[in-house]
Amino acid sequence: MHYWSDYGGFTQIQENMAPTMKRNIEDAVGVPFEVVPLEFSTSVSQISGNDQRPDHIAFWWHTNTPDRLDPQELLRRYSADFAGANGLGNPMNYADCEYSNFAVDQARAGSQEERNELINEAQRVISESGVFGNLTPNPIIGTYREDQVALDGAGNGGVARTNPNVFIKSETKGPDPLVVGIDPVMTQTTNFNTVSQGVSLAFWNTQIHSPLVGYDENYEKVNLLAESYEVIDAQEVRATIRDDATFHNGDTVTASDFVYAFERLTASDNSSRAYFVLDSLGVTHETTTETVDGEEQEVYEPGTLGVTAVDETTLEIQLDAPFASTLEMLAYSSFSPVPEGMIGDIEGYDGEVSQGEFSSSSPVGNGPFEFDTWDSGTEARVSAYDDYYGESPNVDGVHFAVIENDSANYNYAMNRNADIFELPTAQYDPGKVSVEEEDDQGRQNGTYGELRNGATANYSGVSNIGVFYLGFNMASVPKPVRQAVAYAMNQHTVVEQVFKQRGEPAYNFTPKSIFPGGAQNYNDRAENEYPYGYDDSRLGEARSVMEEAGYGENERVAIELTIYESGVWSETASILRDQLESVYIDLEVNQAPFNTLLERGRNGELEMYSLGWVADWPAPDNFLQLLNPPQTDTSLDFPISYVNWQPENGDAAQQAEEAYQSIADNPAPTEEAQAARNEAYVELENANWEDVAMLPVYHELTELFWYGHVDFTPPAGMGPSRQKMNTVSLGERE
Repeated sequence: MHYWSDYGGFTQIQENMAPTMKRNIEDAVGVPFEVVPLEFSTSVSQISGNDQRPDHIAFWWHTNTPDRLDPQELLRRYSADFAGANGLGNPMNYADCEYSNFAVDQARAGSQEERNELINEAQRVISESGVFGNLTPNPIIGTYREDQVALDGAGNGGVARTNPNVFIKSETKGPDPLVVGIDPVMTQTTNFNTVSQGVSLAFWNTQIHSPLVGYDENYEKVNLLAESYEVIDAQEVRATIRDDATFHNGDTVTASDFVYAFERLTASDNSSRAYFVLDSLGVTHETTTETVDGEEQEVYEPGTLGVTAVDETTLEIQLDAPFASTLEMLAYSSFSPVPEGMIGDIEGYDGEVSQGEFSSSSPVGNGPFEFDTWDSGTEARVSAYDDYYGESPNVDGVHFAVIENDSANYNYAMNRNADIFELPTAQYDPGKVSVEEEDDQGRQNGTYGELRNGATANYSGVSNIGVFYLGFNMASVPKPVRQAVAYAMNQHTVVEQVFKQRGEPAYNFTPKSIFPGGAQNYNDRAENEYPYGYDDSRLGEARSVMEEAGYGENERVAIELTIYESGVWSETASILRDQLESVYIDLEVNQAPFNTLLERGRNGELEMYSLGWVADWPAPDNFLQLLNPPQTDTSLDFPISYVNWQPENGDAAQQAEEAYQSIADNPAPTEEAQAARNEAYVELENANWEDVAMLPVYHELTELFWYGHVDFTPPAGMGPSRQKMNTVSLGERE
């Protein structure tokens, strides 16, 4: 029996219990019983990386993390698909089909009563199997100073970093702030909306920052900081800045602040969005020659950007060529102003605060809400900005509860801690949706209920402009393997069985609402031209393409799929893994925190991964830039995707690059240019079909739920991340 030799108090507990266990087992069973110390890290690696567990008996524990407020996490941990060397950590290597069926089915139950029955059946089976024996409850972890802290937030969660209430509800007994002895993870809250920020952080930025123009809840463009604007020959923007707009520090917003912000977006080492300015918008600029990695390259010459402050309220933006989506791009909050000179990360400015301070503790924006607090991994708060130039907020502030686990998120909403919320798919019942109307924005509005707490919530569902997909590092995963995965994947099955029809199967990377020729053309292409099987899993073709490449039962290939922490992606991966086993592919599935996955992707350390993309601006090129081969090179500082699409690993790489260049060469808002772009969009989609750089899986249905005391107009296709909350009002909560 192994026990943890380096785990503080737990080592002492296990060492104290081990002699009694040894004596009792030897007396009862009559076999020698050896007690062996083992480092905790080694123990963990052995239960997640080995097909066979090297120990006969081992200590294990499950601590009081928020995701275990619901039985889902513990039940699924002992399912057969979590056993073996897949990194998912079934400690006992327990693989029982009867138990696994109950453990999976309970998450899809149509009612709480049905779910309780399935949970009890799962517990019965695993108890009869004698897989583990319970020894002791977990001791409370952590200490605190009674003379300094009133610990009202501990409760049964304990004084542990996994219990956020300790930090939210407890109070200090003096003037000093609460100081917590754990490693912080900084979440950036700048106007640099990076590809790694996720929807929640984009939503946060939208409340704090405002660009020239934006979108209302009906997805109509509205003026924000622009009093007025004109676009001249689709190549020059002249905007008049409102004279009553101020930053949250009280400074007036001027055209010079925009010039400074655009320069930072382009020249700062802290920005990953320079290509937005130089390539996508195509702002005029000069270049200089620098040697990068031994090669001479043309790079942006700081201070030469074609963004000019004519006077305090007049801003001019000059483009190299006409660009049809200029205003749509300028509505993205990356193009929000920053007080001139606030951060000294570009030439000519010393800065008042560091980038780190501006990111984590003192962002200064101009939106309807200003920064209040950010506790990484726990919560974020913004407060109403009284001097906002637009419609003043109807609420005092917005509280963002940071809860990554689906079950804990659901419990938080069911306890009425959230006013507006989403429902995890495991707890979602499509039969409880009652649609009363569909408006001209495509929103289906109505009610949902009853909820677990007995309430009936308001409901809105709309197809957002986004796509979720599986990406391949093409330098690591051969083309026949990528094609075999595409043949095996049945997008319809995934949407129906896993996502409970909360979306639409995806066969093109570009969403339907902005696809050339519209949704009908999208559907026609998918049904008639998709080469890997529409609503079909073609395992025969998958085997054929693998066998032609020399693979077979004695020549299998192993690939690693890294998914971000998501129950639905975990189920999707399990379905795919089972299918691929018969086509000579051993799929190893590992989960990683979202930011860890992105960091590994940027470093070229992924083989196959799950991600999604939601529109920055509603045009196909915003999506298809992820498939532009030069931008997928992970040796770059900021690759836009992680597929490393090159001619040596993809026959259609040149076709894709030429198609994207054609898009860039035809940016004008003319019928002729639009036709050229449309043709290039389809060419790029076809190139992706050929080489399978990315495998589209589904287009998400954004569904929001809110209680009756909330007066709220739900967002349209751009989703909640682009919606300001100043028009929301609250009545009396129950």
